This record gives sequence, C-alpha cells and structure tokens, in this order.
Amino acid sequence: MPQLWNLAPGPGGQVTPSQCPLHWVFKATGPSAFPRENLHSLRRAQHIDPAVLAMPEPAKPAAKKKEVKKKEDPKAAKKEEKKEEKKEEKKEEPKAEVPAEQTPEEPKEEPSSQSDGLFIKKPESVLVESGHDITISMQVDGTQIPCKPTIKWFKGKWLELGIKSGLRFQFKDSFDKEKNVYSYELKIGKVVIGDRGDYRCEVTAKDKFDSCNFNIDVEASRSDESGNVLQAFKRTGEGGKDEVAGELDFSGLLKKREGQQIEEEKKKKKKDDEDDLGIPPEVWELLKGVTKKSEYERIAFEYGITDLRGMLKRLKKAKVEIKKSAAFIKKLDPAYQVDKGHKIKMWVELSDPDLVIKWMKNGQVIKPSGKFIFENVGKKRILTITKTTLADDAAYECVAGDERCSTEVFVKEPPVLIMGGLDDQQVVVGDKVELEVEVSEEGAQLIWMKDGVELTREEAFKYRFKKDGKRHILIINEATKEDAGRYTVISNGGQSEAELVVEDKQLEVLQDIADLTVKAAEQAVFKCEVSDEKVTGKWYKNGIEVRPSKRITISHKGRYHKLVIDDVRPEDEGDYTFVPDGYAISLSAKLNFLEIKIEYVPKQEPPKIHLDCGSGKTNENTIVVVAGNKLRLDVPITGEPAPVATWMKGDTVYTETEGRVRIEERKELSSFVIESAERSDEGSYTIKVTNPVGEDSAFLNIKVVDVPDPPETAHITSVGEDWAILVWEPPKYDGGMPVTGYLMERKKKGSMRWMKLNFEVFTETTYESTKMIEGVLYEMRVFAVNAIGVSQPSLNTKPFMPIAPTSEPLHLTLEDVTDTTATLKWRAPDRIGAGGIDGYLIEYCKEGTDEWVAANTELVERCGYTAKELPTGEKLLFRVIAVNIAGKSLPATFAQPVTIREIVQQPKIRLPRHLRQTYIRRVGEQINLVIPFQGKPRPKVSWSKDGQPLDPKEIHVRTSDMDTILFIRSAARHHSGIFDLSVQIENMEDKAAFKIRVVEKPGPAHNVMVKEVWGFNALVEWEPPKDDGNSEITGYSIQKADKKTMEWFTVYEHNRLPRCTVSDLIMGNEYFFRVFSENICGLSETPGVSKNTAYIQKTGLISKEFNYKEHDFSMAPIFLTPLIDRTVVAGYTTALNCAVRGHPKPKIIWMKNKMDISGEAKFLQKNSQGVLTLNIRKPSPFDSATYSCKAINELGEAIVECKLEVKAPQ
Repeated sequence: MPQLWNLAPGPGGQVTPSQCPLHWVFKATGPSAFPRENLHSLRRAQHIDPAVLAMPEPAKPAAKKKEVKKKEDPKAAKKEEKKEEKKEEKKEEPKAEVPAEQTPEEPKEEPSSQSDGLFIKKPESVLVESGHDITISMQVDGTQIPCKPTIKWFKGKWLELGIKSGLRFQFKDSFDKEKNVYSYELKIGKVVIGDRGDYRCEVTAKDKFDSCNFNIDVEASRSDESGNVLQAFKRTGEGGKDEVAGELDFSGLLKKREGQQIEEEKKKKKKDDEDDLGIPPEVWELLKGVTKKSEYERIAFEYGITDLRGMLKRLKKAKVEIKKSAAFIKKLDPAYQVDKGHKIKMWVELSDPDLVIKWMKNGQVIKPSGKFIFENVGKKRILTITKTTLADDAAYECVAGDERCSTEVFVKEPPVLIMGGLDDQQVVVGDKVELEVEVSEEGAQLIWMKDGVELTREEAFKYRFKKDGKRHILIINEATKEDAGRYTVISNGGQSEAELVVEDKQLEVLQDIADLTVKAAEQAVFKCEVSDEKVTGKWYKNGIEVRPSKRITISHKGRYHKLVIDDVRPEDEGDYTFVPDGYAISLSAKLNFLEIKIEYVPKQEPPKIHLDCGSGKTNENTIVVVAGNKLRLDVPITGEPAPVATWMKGDTVYTETEGRVRIEERKELSSFVIESAERSDEGSYTIKVTNPVGEDSAFLNIKVVDVPDPPETAHITSVGEDWAILVWEPPKYDGGMPVTGYLMERKKKGSMRWMKLNFEVFTETTYESTKMIEGVLYEMRVFAVNAIGVSQPSLNTKPFMPIAPTSEPLHLTLEDVTDTTATLKWRAPDRIGAGGIDGYLIEYCKEGTDEWVAANTELVERCGYTAKELPTGEKLLFRVIAVNIAGKSLPATFAQPVTIREIVQQPKIRLPRHLRQTYIRRVGEQINLVIPFQGKPRPKVSWSKDGQPLDPKEIHVRTSDMDTILFIRSAARHHSGIFDLSVQIENMEDKAAFKIRVVEKPGPAHNVMVKEVWGFNALVEWEPPKDDGNSEITGYSIQKADKKTMEWFTVYEHNRLPRCTVSDLIMGNEYFFRVFSENICGLSETPGVSKNTAYIQKTGLISKEFNYKEHDFSMAPIFLTPLIDRTVVAGYTTALNCAVRGHPKPKIIWMKNKMDISGEAKFLQKNSQGVLTLNIRKPSPFDSATYSCKAINELGEAIVECKLEVKAPQ
C-alpha cells in the first residue's frame, strides 16, 4: 500500500520553507506518480499545490536505474515515462482492488484557499536551451471578473519581473470581446542559465484573485552532430575503402556510441558542477560581497533560495576563483533600485587615490552637472544622481585605467494613489456628465473603463479625457441611455468606481391647444408649447394623421408647434390632436365651424381714402423713417364695389405682393410695406383708388433718415511729448439729420483695444489728445454723431509717435580759440526723451546781427566741436542746438561774444610727480616718459642729457601740441644721467630736469674668509662686491655646506654688515661658506665662496642619569562640566555636551530614560579629549526624555543627567 505524507499548507495554500526541510527525498519502486514539473517544485520547496501527495512503496531496484537515466537524458524523459506508465498499468490490472479509504487519489492541481479559478489556460512549465527565446502564455476568463485584471509575474517569491520590462523581458496583453477572454504573454529573450527556476503568475481583479505556478528549466546549448546516424554504418571492403559491397562494422558503431555516452556523461558532470541552482547572476554578485554569515540566510530568504547548503557549496567554489582587482578595493554593487524622484549614491573604493576614473552611462561618458555629482572622499569615488527619472534607468560603469566595474540602476515609479474617488451620478438623457477623480501625482497615466471595457482615444467623438493637474475628468457631452453603466478608473496604485444612471427626460407642456370656433374662409391656428426644443411630433384629425397641403401648414420653431388651416371649410370641423414623438402624452382641441348666411344687397359708393391730411393732390403728409427699420403705411379705403388701390412713386407703379417693397391688400385697407428702409426709398408716393363709381388719390412724402457717413481725412497735424493734434473734415452725408458732434478713439499700434477719448460729443473738428506715452506708436479714429446714432469710424490715422525735442544742451564752454578756429565743449541735455539725440548743430553770428550761420554741415554726435574758417578778429556769438526726430531743441548760447584771435600763453612744463625724484629702471626694461606742457602758439621743445644732445639711434623723442614723449626701447646702464627739457615760445622759456638711473644685479661678495672658530661657532668676514649694479648694497645672504655632502643651507638673509657669526654647527664636521650680494634688483648671480673652512673639534661627553619618581595620574572619573537642561524645536539637529576627566580613560555610556542608546543610528556620540557630545539628528517630540551620561573605569564611575524637551514648530 502506498505511503502518504500529509503537508499542512500555509497561508495561500503554500508550504513555507520553515514547514519542511531544505531537501525532499522520495523513494519509489516504479516511475514517479508526479509530473516532472511538480518534482522540480518540490526540490525548490517553493509551492506545493496538492494537499496530499501519494507515493508508491519501493519494490524493484530496476526502476531506480531507469529513473537515473531519465535524469541524465531529459529529452527522452517523457518517452520513458509514457512507456513505464503503460507497463505499470498492465502490472496493476490483476491486483486486488484497494479499499476506497486507502485508494490514493491522482495528483491534481487544486487552487489555493484564495484562488477563484480565473484561468482558462494556465502557464506551462518548459525546458529550453540557453540562448533561445521563450514565450509563456495564459488566458483569463473575463466573465468572472468585473473589470480588466491586473497581472503580475514573479520569479521565486518576491522578485517581480515588471521592473525588468524592456530589457530581456517583454509583456503583451490582448482582449477578445466576442469570447470575453483576456490573453497575456511573457517573452524572455536569449534565455540564460540564471533564468532557471520557479515562476508565479498572479491575477487580481477587484475582489477576485488567482495564481498559478510554473517552472522554466534551462540547459546548456549543445551542438548537434550534423552527420546522419546512417553514416556510422560503414561497410568494410578490401583496401580499406568504403564501398557498397562489404560487411557492416557493428562493433565500430557500438564503440563510437559508447564513446559518445562517456563524453555526454563528462559534460553532464561538468554541467552539474557549474550549476548555479537557478539563482540569478545579480544575486551571486550580491552573495560574493557578503562579509557576515548571517547575511547569507537573509539574502536566501529575500530571494527565495531554499537550497542553502548547495548555495554555500557553489559560493565556496566561486570565491576560490575570485581575483583581486588591481584598481578597485570595493566595486559597485550588481544592481541598485531607487524610487522615481529620489536620489541615489553609488561608490567605489580605489587602491590608489591618485587614479583617474570615468563614470559612464550606457557607454557614454558622464560629465558633472546639477544632475550628476562627483565626490572624492579619500579613496572613495562617489556618483550621486539627484531627482532620478525613468531616463536614469540604465547600465552604469566606473572605468579606472584598463579595469572597469558595472552595475544596473532600476528606477521604480511610485504608485499613483487615488486621493478623491469617483461619485455616483444620476442624469437625464442629453445632460453633460463629468466624472472626476483626483490622484497623488501630476501627469499620471490612468485607464478609464466602462463595464470592464477600456475607453480608448478612438471614441473621442463620444468621450473626452481632460487633465487638470492632479485632477482627471471623463466628459460625456450628451448622455444617452447607452452611456449608463459602471465606470472604473485604474492607476498603478489603486482604482475607483462609480455608477452612472441615465433616465429619460420628462416632457412638460407649457401651453396646451385651445378649442377654436371659426367662420367660413377664415384661418384656424392650433398652437402648443413644450419644454424641449428638439422634440418633434405629429398632428391628427379624428385619429387620422394630418398631411401638409396648400391650405394646411405644419410648422415647428423652437418649443412651438403650429397647425394652420387657411380658408376653413365645413369638412375641416373635428378633433385635432398633437402627439410628441417618443413621449406617451397627447394634446387635443376641437375645431367648430360657424356657418353664417349673408344676403347680398348690391350697393354703390365712390372710393374714398381716409387720411388725417385729407385727400386730393393739394394735401401731403410727410413720414420720417429710420434707415434699416420697417415702414408700413396702412391706408383705410372705402367704396362699393370694392375699389382697386394703386401705389406709385413718380412714374413707377408698385404691384409686387412679395419682396422688400410690396403691396398688401385687405378689405377696406391698402398697405404699402418697405422692409429695411434705404436712402433710395426716400421720395413722394401716390396712392390712387378707383371703382366703377369714381376714384380718389392722396400723396405721401417719405423721408429716410440714417446715421451720418464717417468723417473724412482724419490726420495728425502736430505732436508733442505727450500730446497730438487730430484734425478731420465733416462727413459728406449727415444722414438726413444735422451732425451734433464727434467721438474720438485711440489705440496703440498692433493692439486691438480702442480707448474712448470723450464721452460727450465734441462739436469742433480739431481735437488735442493728451496723456500719451512718449515713444509709443498710436492710431486714432473719429465717429460722427446725429440724432439717429453714431456713424461708422473714419479711416485710422497713419501711425504717429508722441515725441518732443530735447531740452537745451548744458554747460557750453569755450575750450580754445585761434586766429581762424574756436573749440567748443558742452554736456548732453538734461531731458532727452524717447526720441534720443541724432546730433548737435553749431551756429554762429556776428555781434549786433541776427544772421546765424551753421558751422557744421552734418550733425555732430560728440559733445565737442572745432569751428573752422572763422573771420579773424571778429566778435562772434555761438550757440549749440540738439536735434532729434521731433526737431530742434532750445539753443545753448554764450552770454558774451568771442573774439577770434589767438591768445599768447606762457610756456609751462608740467613735470609728473614720479619724475620729481630719481627715476629707476632695470637693465633691459623700456623707458616711456610722457611729459605734458602748455603754451601758445605751439612752443619749441628741445632735449639734452648731461649737457649733451640725445643719440637718436638709442633715444627717441616725439612731440605734439600738448606733450612730449621720451622713449628708450631697452635701457642700459650708460643711459643713466640727468635729462634736461626746454620749452620755448619766442623769448619765453621754461626748463625742467630729472634723473634716470638704470640698475642691475650686483657682483659677488669679495674675499670671503673664516676668521675664527670657537665651540660650535664660526666668524665669517668678506668685502663688498666690486660691482654694486649701479645701486647701493642692501644686504647679504650667507649659506653653509658640510664638506661631506656639499649641500647648501641658508644661515642668514638680508645681513647688513660684511661679517656674521654662524652658530649651531655640528661637532666633527667641516664647513664651507658662501655669500650672495643683494640690491634692489635682487641677489647676485654668483656667490663669493670662502677660501678656508671651519672645522668643529670633538670633545668628551659624560651622561649622568637623574633618579626621579614617576607621578601617579590614576583617578576615578569626575565630570568637570555637567549636562544642562535644554528646550529645542523639532526638526533641528541638537547636541548635548559635557566634560569628564579620569585615568585610565573611562568608558562612556549614553542613556535615554536609563536605556542604553549606543547602537541607535539617530544618536551620534563623540569624545574629543574628554569633551563628550551627543548629537541628536532632527529630534521629534517623541525624543523628549531624560538623558544621562555615565563614565566608568576601574577606579569608579560617575553619572550626570539632564532633561531635553522637544517642542513642535509654531
């Protein structure tokens, strides 16, 4: 009888790793009663679907061999299982029946306790070669779920494959509306060994849930032999040639087959050794970096690894092969995961801190920016990515020389939560519906569904999707009965539902049909009013539908429905009913025919026109009508028989009964109608009535009045800083009424907004517009006004700009004057305005005249000008005018006239301050001296050096009207001396002298000697250098060198005297000395070296030890500074400080409410030379407590405490 193992399922119908051992061992005599996928699942200990597993008892050892062969050859496993199942059935047929209680049930996949049986087709376990693509498909029954389901694919227990979408994992879904079936596919491209393992698919649809497990087994790719098996059967003949004749070599074929089997067994063994237990490569990289043993169990539990022993064994082999990196001490982690919008840090540790690295993203070099921040902390190199987006989901590398390490960053989008859900709504047909939902993120992607069917953009004519920040709105413009249903909005973090009820709209009768009683030949009008303008209907007479005809008119305008019957007859009498289409109501009324009998008595009466003005040609009546209005002249007429009326305007006779101008005839009334009167309708009209008895006529004068024509030729005559003058002409036609005034408007050019300038009519034709902005283009227009109304606007004026001339130039001064020229200078005007300044105009006139002459033909842009060709000896007045686009400004004028005559000015040399003392320059430098002078007319300038003329080959001189320049390209020592400058005008002269000294570095000190040696000291003396560089010696620099090493060390700098004492010489050494001379140019190029040496003699030394007793510093801990009670604001980092002393160094323990807080990351403890600090990072009100600090050593202990109060910010 088979044995039974009962496994109690855990939550969700799964056996957890804590409920079973790491390895399951099954013993069976025959073929396994379980499918291969279930055995693989048991080995992984991930899920066990059946609650009871039935296993046959062991019987024969032969079955074990076959089972081993199945494991070695997975391709032949299925064929072997089928054969063995047939044999097993034949063997079990003759056996006695097992009691019902003990009959083992066949293994069936029972759903878990949470399963709702939603799968039509479940994912199947597959076996695939490495490097191939694989597709897993499944189907979900849509009739059992209220909306589109949410599908999640998992590897193991926790690794969701959705975060890897787009790499090698692709997801596809479709919906068959006819069958109501959802289809889903998982495609894995280029499968690797790491993809081996157990997988799970979960289906969630509101309160429905189902899941299914499957397995993917990956084997290493094998190269199939291309040769046919028949090629192995070779016939042996003579000569060793393969021919048709001969014997088949079966022994050779068997040997070859045996060799192939041995080779396959070796490959299988090698494959088993390299088996990675179905663990992904990124998890192996994570395991390789583990330093604590406890981390192995945590990682195994987190990633669903059950074979812990096999994992450690495989990891031990892998660690032996690890080679240490020459560049990296710590590499990047295999993978990083970060929420969208957060920042992430990746870091490596280098073996050489001077090593240059590069960070790369998808093979492209990353440059530091606000997005990517590079940090160097010791040997650590940190890359920080701030505010991550989906674009940062990529592969990253750190390259150091020839080595590199890589990682992968997964950016996870935060779930979009439904903050404000949908509300149920009840509307009537035709109403506008808005279903609104508020989510937690802006720009979120939502799915709208109606009765489980997604609403797509293709139905945009029916539905409209609107986004407003975090609000998403589904709009139905005109609701119909088909729009009723359950609407669902789905995000990746939740969903919301609402019910929409659409009801028929109730029709209200606003005006019912009234009963009518009419006479023969009269008109009957049935009229009703309903609440809906779009409702149509039908008219019935005595239950028979009424059709339009020549006498019967049916109309529908807005909410009104009319039935008009002209020339009523006796047969029209009856019950009339109006029935609205689509509504179960009717409106009824009765038509009564009134028959009147009239006896005709012939009567004759001459025609007569009844007007207030009387009849006849001598009486006229004037009628005024506004253009565009309707004119109706109803003229009563009498006469027997009925007279015929004729209307005329001049010789034109009006007979039309339809149109704009028409005649309407009724009994005893003739009407002349003009629709929308025009100017051409103005004139004298005649009405003439005739019958056989006689005739009559009357005259009417019609005057058509209208608004006037627009004003003409509106234009701007002048402008100012903020004003403009507008002028126009009256309209040619005043509309038949006098023009009472005008209205003006203006606007900025390019704008569409006109601004009224006057609210009361302006009677003149010239208007000054003020309060305008200078420099802005404007346009203006004019309206004419009469008693009828306002005319159309005139044509816009040409664009104009309010602008004004500048103010007058300031500070006009006379800079210089000669016999024919005068130089003027001034400053820009105080007020320039938007027109700017185009330039200045300079004018002059003779004293006593008003004839101004322009001194410049073109405008001057600078604030200075020299007027030339002026009359010598004349007294002239000058003025300067600023000119811009608005015209000329007021002039700036001299108060007194200027005499055009050159003024003799005594020569004067203005020697610069730096030349009033000796001017020093180094050899090789340039000398460029500018010396200004004054004098008129232009003086004569002469130079000399030490009483001799200058050499023009070495010294260059350039002289202008105002200064003279002395230039030496490369100064030499012979250029030193006294330079004399002379400026002369006729018999007037001015002189100046200055001294130039050219210096260079001095020569070496002369005759350096060691004069005396005593103890550890030596006296060194020397003589000043023979060449002082044309500058006094400011000091000396002395250096010493040991004769053994001859390394020079500076002893003294800037030594003023020609001697020095060198101390602290080492006993037993012999020293040389050298001396550098120094002046303002620096140290001499070469030193003066001592001719003799200083030898320090050795002397005997005796060391005498001193006996002393060592002081004992031991003491128990004592707090020098206690803790102080504090009150802080929440959210701001704070610190508690105290000071302690003790020897040996005491151990410090910080406590919160007498509980040790040493291991908490919120608190940072510091100890600097006995000063103790406890930093509390961003405290909250929960951190309010009594804090104490305890110091302990072997001599005792001490404790201090304080109270910390954390207040919430106001």
